[in-house]
Amino acid sequence: MNRKEYNSAVTEHSGRLFGYCLKFLQNRQDADDIVQDAFKKLWENRKKVDFAKSKSWLFTTAHNAMINYKIKNSRMVSMEILPESSSKAYFSKRLETREIIEKAMKNLPPVQKSIVLMRDLEGYNYKEIGEALDLSESQVKVYLFRARKKLKKQLKDLTELVA
Repeated sequence: MNRKEYNSAVTEHSGRLFGYCLKFLQNRQDADDIVQDAFKKLWENRKKVDFAKSKSWLFTTAHNAMINYKIKNSRMVSMEILPESSSKAYFSKRLETREIIEKAMKNLPPVQKSIVLMRDLEGYNYKEIGEALDLSESQVKVYLFRARKKLKKQLKDLTELVA
């Protein structure tokens, strides 16, 4: 990969890579760090990485870095502060729903969480997810099915407790 191809990879993939990392980590600064590190590693390995496979390589690198980061820094995600001028009841319920979904997502194994985020939030197809996470398309489908099943059960259990 030459400099022009590297710059093209940065332009094409930085937005979606950042979005994926942000959804996974729930922290803008940490996501920035992971993305920057992935592009740094791509530059360092530019002679080994084919431009056509740069997207997959970047997502795999970022995914592995996020898993390592989560293992090393198992810390609480900070709560966002609600604006005072907003309707407290609406935002309270919205925040509560968001917390329930985030809690359910945290209970998923890292691979399943990544697949759900990439498929349902980022819109990647099975093949792209498989390439990024070094899985076959059928493995991606199985992991996604299992993750959705776990989420559905957890959310059902939580809504029964609230009702």
